[in-house]
Amino acid sequence: MNLRSIFIICTLFIQIGSTKAQSPITKESFKHINLNFQGLENVKNAVESGKYNDAASALLKYYRIKLGSRKPDFSNLEIPVDTTGSLDNKTFETAEKALQHQFKTQESYGFFDFGKDINWQLWPVKDNEVRWQLHRLKWWLPMALAYRSTKDEKYAQEWVLQFDDWVKKNPLGLSADNDRFAWRALEVSDRIQSLVPTISIFINSPHFTSQFLITVLNSYHQQTEYLRNHYAKEGNHRLFEAQRTLFAGASFPEFSDAVNWRKSGIDVLNSEIIKQVYADGVQYELSPVYHAAAIDIFAKAYKGAQKAGVEDEFPASYKLTVEKMAMAFINITFPNYNQPMFGDSWWTKKELRIRQFTAWSELFPENPFISYFASDGKKGQKPNWLSNALNNAGLYTFRNGWDRASTILIIKASPPGEFHAQPDNGTFELWVNGRNFTPDAGCFVYSGDAEIMKKRNWFRQTRVHSTMTLNNQDMVITKAQQNKWTTSTDLDVLTYTNPSYLDLNHRRTVLFVDKKYFIILDQAIGAKTGILGVHYQLKEDSKPQFDKTKNRVWTSYSDGNNLLVQCLSPIKTELKKEEGKVSYQYGTETTRPALVFEKNKDNKKDASFVSVMYPFTGGKAPKITLKENKGNNYAEGELDLVLTIDGKRRNLKLNLNN
Repeated sequence: MNLRSIFIICTLFIQIGSTKAQSPITKESFKHINLNFQGLENVKNAVESGKYNDAASALLKYYRIKLGSRKPDFSNLEIPVDTTGSLDNKTFETAEKALQHQFKTQESYGFFDFGKDINWQLWPVKDNEVRWQLHRLKWWLPMALAYRSTKDEKYAQEWVLQFDDWVKKNPLGLSADNDRFAWRALEVSDRIQSLVPTISIFINSPHFTSQFLITVLNSYHQQTEYLRNHYAKEGNHRLFEAQRTLFAGASFPEFSDAVNWRKSGIDVLNSEIIKQVYADGVQYELSPVYHAAAIDIFAKAYKGAQKAGVEDEFPASYKLTVEKMAMAFINITFPNYNQPMFGDSWWTKKELRIRQFTAWSELFPENPFISYFASDGKKGQKPNWLSNALNNAGLYTFRNGWDRASTILIIKASPPGEFHAQPDNGTFELWVNGRNFTPDAGCFVYSGDAEIMKKRNWFRQTRVHSTMTLNNQDMVITKAQQNKWTTSTDLDVLTYTNPSYLDLNHRRTVLFVDKKYFIILDQAIGAKTGILGVHYQLKEDSKPQFDKTKNRVWTSYSDGNNLLVQCLSPIKTELKKEEGKVSYQYGTETTRPALVFEKNKDNKKDASFVSVMYPFTGGKAPKITLKENKGNNYAEGELDLVLTIDGKRRNLKLNLNN
């Protein structure tokens, strides 16, 4: 018996076995399919003749030609798939582990064993993300990619079994608890997105029978219809869900509801882009990571509409807003393509950011600045401006250049943010000559039981950000009001006021002097009394030297690229070390140095701190002193100061109120 005969016989047994395990195909099986759709003539004829098995076979043939004969559509995925090279080790490991029901549901926790008979309710770590992301079924696409690379049927066979198992064990309405995780709209949207390329890869497998196709299509329809009627009320979740509903309608136009899906997604996105994006182009959650995600969502939605031929349903203002969002993102980007970890943000690999800029550049090919970032500076035009204010979002960037050797400080003085924002107005990150000296705290984790929330709340504290506190308490309100923003060749100035506590406002002034160093004036304005603290966070490898007698701290990097932080108003001010941690990725934390300058505000009078952040080269920190001239009056906004740095004087005289 030749190999072809063996293959045919095996296929027959597979199909027979599958038929026994699944419900018979009836006319009801096709109720969601538009049988008048071009290309489905044979399916329609068979259904009308009552030959339902033949109809399913014809439908499978149609999809094998449509999906299985061309490159899978990876365009909607959050992380691009490289299909040009060999299968990477991480993808292969994920696929192999999945065969043993070992699933990585959240990257930071690694693989968990969900049992031979998969327990979809298993919750090995009481972090909500672990269980939510279980139902995103992220390992299914790696299984498909492994199948695509190796042609080994074990991946297809196991995927078919897992798909059936998930559908069987997680029906909508099983329980309130299961619906909360398996049927949360964001997870549903993730599934209907990744299933498109996954189905496209597996559809030519003999394990992918016509009867299984009916199961897949009916499940896909149920999930998309559910999603369309259960969008999140607000935030980036609502954007993700609408965009993926549009993608489902564009990917499977054969469904009778495909038009409704496309229209629903477009309508929501047209509405939300107005609600969620400030006039300066920043997404209202005030988290750089989610701002980038929002750009991706809006851009992919437009491309999805183009795929369906309905891009005209987006007004011209839609594309203009997306372009403005990309430009805003450029302004808060460091030379290594990272952004500040404000809110629930984390550091991202440069390659991913370049891919994002590349996708945005495809949508805006005439924009030379997006092209510059998409090409890593090889094409387009380097931005022809320096310091920048995103006034509506309250994100301010001081910079003297765009290359690695530049000095850049990005500070947050914002209106109230949504879920991902933190009580952190005034916090900042400082980049100098290739090093981020003051990474923001990050988030560590999102939500879960009491222990998980304890870990999350530690990173949300005001005192673990580079800003001012009263009695180390979290600021009550984040609603900064810009008082002054000016730029010039030798002095950039920001002054804002935030009503941080009841009866105590925090006014912070940042001076970027000679495009080299920073003077920070912090004023506590109001009747409230207590211990004031101005906090600074340093990178974990900075090896800081503390000089408490002169209220100064400096880093000691061996490459000579260092930073001095000094309080120049030493009267009744005490320098202290603090507990410091930073989270660069979800679920990971690193101990790092932190410090605070403290003083007691024991009466109703205003109090102030003047500090300097001075980048220097070498191992010896400069000697810096401050003199307040007669005309200096912090309360009236009149600065008249003399700064002496290693014997060289610099006069600073300006009015902060105009």
